[in-house]
Amino acid sequence: MSRVTPEMYLNAGAETAYMVGIALAIGALIGIPLALLMVITRPGGLRPQPAIYQVVNVVVNILRSLPFVILMVAIVPLTRLITGTSIGTTAALVPLTIYIAPFVARLIEQSLLEVSPGILEAADSMGATLWQTIRYFILPEAKASIILALTTATVGLISATAMAGYVGGGGVGDLALSYGYQQFDTVAMVITVIILIVVVQGIQSLGNYLSRRAYLSRRARD
Repeated sequence: MSRVTPEMYLNAGAETAYMVGIALAIGALIGIPLALLMVITRPGGLRPQPAIYQVVNVVVNILRSLPFVILMVAIVPLTRLITGTSIGTTAALVPLTIYIAPFVARLIEQSLLEVSPGILEAADSMGATLWQTIRYFILPEAKASIILALTTATVGLISATAMAGYVGGGGVGDLALSYGYQQFDTVAMVITVIILIVVVQGIQSLGNYLSRRAYLSRRARD
């Protein structure tokens, strides 16, 4: 008989949703501008600035190279400075955001680089400014790919929140560790795994659907 009640699953799910939602929102607010900056300043970009591109590119690569568990432990002092503690769902937001922001930046960068050069040439021939090229040509053209990129980031963030449970981050991962692993509650572990599978499948299916709608909408306009 499992010691985990339905209410505990709901609370853990709410904590995971809280961590994923806020970390993804902040990470996207940081990552998308970084992606645009890399696309614009890269060699052959709209406004090539090799020095700026190299600095941003290196920072993104360094942060992406760190496994989440190591990153989470390494920035404990920063987490305490910002939140006043290193334990709990709010504290977990700091490493989660730092983890996902460069991940989003790289994914969005790849999505933006998929835009056909012909689109940029059309924007240039119309005399579009840099902002107009981004707003009315690049982003609409890359919308379907950006949706899939954010879907991938969301799934990766869910995995990271599960690992956050190892240091008392709360959420589904903490529930699985505290009861499924440490107290040998097989039922709790199995239910947790099933919940994660269902949630990830649901998010991926929704992302695929929205991406296809965006793609068909773009084709209809063309």
